[in-house]
Amino acid sequence: MKGFARWLVRHRALVIVICLVLMIPSVLGMAATKTKYDLLYYLPQELETVQGQEILLQDFGKGAFSLLITEGMPLKAQEKMENAIREIPHVESVIGYASITKGALPLDIIPTNYRELFQRGGCMLSAVFFDSGSSAEETMEAIRRVRTVAGEGCFVSGLSAVVTDTKQLVEDQEAIYVGIAVALCALVLTLTMDSFLLPLIFLCCIGVSILYNMGTNYFFGEISYITKAVAAVLQLGVTLDYSIFLWHSYKEQKALTEDRDEAMASAIHLTFTSILGSSLTTVAGFISICFMSFTLGRDLGVVMSKGVILGVLGTVVLLPCVIRALDGAIGKTSHKPLLPNLHFLGSFVSKHYKALCVILALMIVPAFYGYMNAPVYYDMSKVMPQELPSIIANKKLAETFDMATTHLLLVDADVSQKDVRAMTKEMEQVDGVKAVIGIDSLLGAGIPESIVPKDVLSIIKSDRYQLMLINSAYVISTDEVNVQIDELNGILKKYDQGGMLIGEAPCTKDLIACTDHDFTVVSLISIAAIFLIILLVQKSLTLPVLLVAIIELAIAANLCVPCYLHEELPFVGPILISTIQLGATVDYAILLTTRYKQNRLNGMNKGSAVNQATASSAQSVLVSGIGFFAATYGVGLYSNVAIISTMCRLIARGALISVAVVLLLLPAVLLLLDKLIVRTTFDMKAAR
Repeated sequence: MKGFARWLVRHRALVIVICLVLMIPSVLGMAATKTKYDLLYYLPQELETVQGQEILLQDFGKGAFSLLITEGMPLKAQEKMENAIREIPHVESVIGYASITKGALPLDIIPTNYRELFQRGGCMLSAVFFDSGSSAEETMEAIRRVRTVAGEGCFVSGLSAVVTDTKQLVEDQEAIYVGIAVALCALVLTLTMDSFLLPLIFLCCIGVSILYNMGTNYFFGEISYITKAVAAVLQLGVTLDYSIFLWHSYKEQKALTEDRDEAMASAIHLTFTSILGSSLTTVAGFISICFMSFTLGRDLGVVMSKGVILGVLGTVVLLPCVIRALDGAIGKTSHKPLLPNLHFLGSFVSKHYKALCVILALMIVPAFYGYMNAPVYYDMSKVMPQELPSIIANKKLAETFDMATTHLLLVDADVSQKDVRAMTKEMEQVDGVKAVIGIDSLLGAGIPESIVPKDVLSIIKSDRYQLMLINSAYVISTDEVNVQIDELNGILKKYDQGGMLIGEAPCTKDLIACTDHDFTVVSLISIAAIFLIILLVQKSLTLPVLLVAIIELAIAANLCVPCYLHEELPFVGPILISTIQLGATVDYAILLTTRYKQNRLNGMNKGSAVNQATASSAQSVLVSGIGFFAATYGVGLYSNVAIISTMCRLIARGALISVAVVLLLLPAVLLLLDKLIVRTTFDMKAAR
C-alpha cells in the first residue's frame, strides 16, 4: 500500500486527469439510468397480488389503471371524450357507460342503484386502463395526455396519477437537494476546517465519487426515486469523515518529515488502514438491507454500499493528489478554525462518568419502548402536497362517489354468471364495499351478455378470466380495508379457488406484512455483521457487544421521538434509518475505541486513556457529525415529498444523537468496564 501511495503522489497529474475523464461515461450512465416511482413495484414476485397484476397484463393487456371523473359533461360529449382517450398511445381500454353503450341507452332507463355507479350529480365516472405498468414512462405520458384530452373539468385519480405527479415533483427538486446539501456542508467545513479552500476540495472529490456511483447505476437498468433522491446526500454525509481523517493524518505526517510527497504517502497508508474497518461496517449495514423481501432495500443497499466503496477509493486516490497539487493554495487560504477547543470534553467525561452511566441506564427503557412503537404509514398519497392534481382527484372521487380505493377481481371465465351474481351480492354486503362492478352492472340487470359486441366484451373477459371492479369506501393501509380484503378473499375463494383480488390496497396489505418481517430480519443481520467485523478488527469479546449496544441505543433514542410526539413515519423509515445511522455511528465509535485501546497499550491508566481518546477524537467526530447533519437537515426542511423530507430529518437528528452518545456515553462505559475490556481483549494483555 505504501508503494502504491508513493506512485499515486508522484503521478498526481495523471491520476487527476484519468479521474476527470472517467466522469464522462459516469454522466452518460446517470442520464441513461431509469427511475421507478411506484413503491409497490418492489413487492416480492411470488405474492398472489403481484402475480395477479401480471395476469391482468397478459390476459387483458391491462397494467395500470385510473378512474376518470368528469363534471357537467353531456352523455354524447362523454362518449366522444372516452373514444378520444382510447386513441391515446398505451391506453388499452376505457370502461365507461357512455362509450360502451355508444350513447344509445339513456341513463334514465338504468335502475338508480346501477346508475349511481357511473353518475352522481353532474359527475360521470370512467375507468381508464393502460397497457403498461403503474410507473412506466409510457403510462405517465399517457396520464398527461388523458388530462389534456379530458380538459379542465376532468380529475384523474389512482396510483398511476399519483406516480406521475410524484415524478414531476421529485425531478423538479433533485438538483436543489444536492445544492442545499453541498452549500450547508461547505459552510460547516469552512467554519471547522483550517483552510477556506479545503471544503471546496473535499466536496469536489466527494462529488466525483458520487458521480461515479450514480453513473454505474446504469448497469442495474433502473433505481427507485427514493434512492435517486437521497443517495447523493447520504454518500456525502457518510464518506465526509474519510476526507477529514486523511487531512488530519497528512498534517501529522508533515510535522514528521519535510518531504511532502512522503508525508502524503504515509497519510494515505494510515488513512486507508484506519478507515478500512469503519467503512466495512458501514458497507455491512447497507448490505443488510439488501436482504429485505421488499426489494426497495436491495435497491438502496446496493447503491449505498457501492457509494461507500467508491468514497473510500476517492479518499485514498483522488483526494491526496488534489491536495498535493493545491498544497500551496491551501496554505495561502489557511485560517484558524472557528470550532472551539474540545480537549475539555475528555476530562469532563472522566469526572462525571458515573453520572453519565446513570443517564445511559435511564434512557434505555423509554428509548427502546418508543423505538418499537413508533407509528408508521403506508399510504404515500396522503402525505403528498395537497395541491397536486392526483390528490385533488382522489378527494373528488371520495367526496362524489364515496370511493377511497378500487380493488380488481380476476374470476375464472368458466364460473357461471349465476355464481358471479351470487358472489357479487355477498361482496356487496361486506362493510365498506360501495359497489361490485361486472358485466351485469355495466349493462343493467336483466340485459343478457350475449347481446354485447365481442370487442366490448373482450375488455372485461378473456379466455381464462373475467375482470370485475370493487369500489371501497376505505382508505388503503387502514385496518378497516385490510379486514375488508380478508372478507372479500374469503368470498372469492368460495366461488373460485383460483380467483385473485388485486389492486393498490391488496398490494399494500402484502407490503405491510413484508416490511414487518423485513424489520426483524434486517436488524438481526446488520447487528450480526457489524458485531463480527468489530470482533475481528478489535480482537475483543466485549467491545463488539458494547459498541453495538451503544449504537443501538443511539438509534432507539432517535426513532423513539416520533412515538412521543405522535408523528407517523413512512413505513420504510425505521428500517432504513436504523441501518444508515448504524453505519454512520459505528465509524465514530470505532475511532474513539481504537484510540482508547492504543492509549492503554502505551501505558496510560484508564482515566488518562479515555480522557485523551475522547479529546483527540472529538473534533473529527463533531465535524463529521455536524457535516452529516447539515447535508441532510436542509434537504429535510426544503422537500415537500414527505418520505424524503422525513427520512432526511431523521438522519440529521440521528447524526447529532450519535455524536452525543459516542462522545459522552461511550467513554463513560469504557471507564466503567475497563477491567472487563482489558481481560477480554486479545491484544490488550500488556495493559493489564
